[in-house]
Amino acid sequence: MCHPSWGRALTAAQRLKDLARLRRVRDRIDREYAQPLNVEALALGVHMSAGHLSRQFRLAYGESPYSYLMTRRIERAMALLRRGDLSVTEVCFTVGCSSLGTFSTRFTELVGMPPSAYQRRAAGAAAGMPPCVAKQVTRPVRNQEAPVTEPQLA
Repeated sequence: MCHPSWGRALTAAQRLKDLARLRRVRDRIDREYAQPLNVEALALGVHMSAGHLSRQFRLAYGESPYSYLMTRRIERAMALLRRGDLSVTEVCFTVGCSSLGTFSTRFTELVGMPPSAYQRRAAGAAAGMPPCVAKQVTRPVRNQEAPVTEPQLA
């Protein structure tokens, strides 16, 4: 008969193992954002089911693997649009999006304006600014589409 604390230790060990696998998934997304990635392929790479990966990733990082991937792609797209030497369509495909419509919709949700408007605005706003500073100043905020409310003091 097993001691009850063994089950808790096993559960804690499994959680640590899952967290390590989730970090590998996040790191792979960061590295391979421009490649065709989907939850099934990411899950297969860390020997998890797609459903389990999605649930655990959301618990650990506050968003789905797909949302994290799209945020990485939009961040890179913002840098390419600021550079100004590629069209919006070229940027879309360069960052790994296969649909201009999906790219534009997600870009607008995260950044607050369509990619073409961002490109026009960024051309003037970032002029003379070091790229490392421009990246920090213009970084998208995940879930920016959700209104931010200030805590109310009673």
